[in-house]
Amino acid sequence: MTNKNNRIKSEFYFHVLPEKLNCAQAILKGFQNEFNISDPEIEENRALGGGRTQSGICGALYSANRLLSQAGKPDITIEFNARVGAIHCLEIKKLKVPCINCVRIADELLEKQMK
Repeated sequence: MTNKNNRIKSEFYFHVLPEKLNCAQAILKGFQNEFNISDPEIEENRALGGGRTQSGICGALYSANRLLSQAGKPDITIEFNARVGAIHCLEIKKLKVPCINCVRIADELLEKQMK
């Protein structure tokens, strides 16, 4: 559940009551302390789940890349695509990859880039 820094992994926030965070929000919540993200900022990203990001990119990937950009780190699109098989939500759904897997993979890749 937690990593060596006692950070709760993003997947444990995905679709869990009471907030029912989407994929984009779950990544932000999982890295909330590391990036000093406010709860209102996480809530502002509610509209980015379910393929509603720019160009329909997976919300988990979108949020992870946004955080990496803020940190001046390279994005994880290539690695994410290699592991999931696509980067766009509709394509991912056609591959029958569960959203929780995308959140888990984006979390792992983001954490790796931040080391």
